[in-house]
Amino acid sequence: MNVNDIFHEWGSDLVVGAGGDLALASSSDTVTQRVVRRLLTNPGGYIWNLDYGGGLAQFVGGPANPAKVEAIVSTQLALESAVPQNPPPQVSVAVADTAAGYVVANITYADPTSGLAVGINVTAGGAA
Repeated sequence: MNVNDIFHEWGSDLVVGAGGDLALASSSDTVTQRVVRRLLTNPGGYIWNLDYGGGLAQFVGGPANPAKVEAIVSTQLALESAVPQNPPPQVSVAVADTAAGYVVANITYADPTSGLAVGINVTAGGAA
């Protein structure tokens, strides 16, 4: 995969590049941005594809449910064309704070350009 996207981390502003234009993300940064966007977008929230998104925000304010988070993350990774499926991405979810309901999804996938392992940690749940 040799595609550039605008560099935009979830919850942050756009970044200005060295030449004064919008900064670009490439390689594993592009894939990471796409994975995070997919996991945090609520189903029905992307008007051009109403089935898109994992909706991890649904876990805010509820009890920790690592098995359900792991199932959602695994399903969404299989749907994301930017994530190589060979070798298959690895997902493990652990409770980080039982009282607050926080779980952390640890995701590892192979960078489509280099083949090297890339890790992402996504937190779900917690008090509203």
